[in-house]
Amino acid sequence: MPRTPANPARPHHPAPWGWAGLGACVGLLLALLVWAPATWLAWGVTQASQQQVVLQSVRGSVWNGSAQLLLSGGEGSRDAQALPGRVHWKIQPGWLKAKLSLNADCCMTEPTHWAVSADGNSLRLSTADHRSQWPAVLLSGLGAPWNSLQATGQLTLKTEALALQWSAGRLLLQGQIELQAAQMASRLSTLKPMGSYRIVLRGTSEGSPTPELLLSTTQGPLQLTGQGQWVGARLRFTGEASADEGSESALTNLLNIIGRRQGGKSLLSLG
Repeated sequence: MPRTPANPARPHHPAPWGWAGLGACVGLLLALLVWAPATWLAWGVTQASQQQVVLQSVRGSVWNGSAQLLLSGGEGSRDAQALPGRVHWKIQPGWLKAKLSLNADCCMTEPTHWAVSADGNSLRLSTADHRSQWPAVLLSGLGAPWNSLQATGQLTLKTEALALQWSAGRLLLQGQIELQAAQMASRLSTLKPMGSYRIVLRGTSEGSPTPELLLSTTQGPLQLTGQGQWVGARLRFTGEASADEGSESALTNLLNIIGRRQGGKSLLSLG
């Protein structure tokens, strides 16, 4: 007859303290996610923008908080410009999707709402149509050439059927973004205001990998026109600036700085 082993193998059961430790770790991780401080988000924004967008005096959590928005020219810049009031955000995460709302005390009458969704091959960011107004002086915080221009005026930003989609290594833009710059002036010219302008970045209903950029003048003695395309992460733009008859002397200094002079015109080029 076969002999029974003297010490038969016994099933292994984790010690009670092992389960308790695992539970504590999971609970701590969930607590960190739920109560993650807003300073973590501020750090991420600063790093992602290469210190050009800074959130300071932060309050609340990653998911529901507020801060003062600061624009700068990047590391070492001395041209930082703070937005009046505070910026507020709410983030609602979900499975492969999230909702985000943003509001600025100074510049929005209602929050702007964004939706983020992802699948195995693409990431989509979309927003409802929205309108907001911003002080042009905020641009001087971005460094050159804005710190030289010291622009003043009112910026109105509008979105229409706007959506961005990253797919197969390409960025596609649907809808359009419109920026209206009204009653613009600069310390480089004694002429105030110099004019009002319209900039449109336009995609297609299917999503364009090369959205079109258009610049036009709505009124004023400083005439700006131009067009271009956004190709990947690079903007290619050509245009020109000129002064109406009788305003040439007041705008000469500005025309010399913003582009390459050719007669009475200043040629604009990017990319």
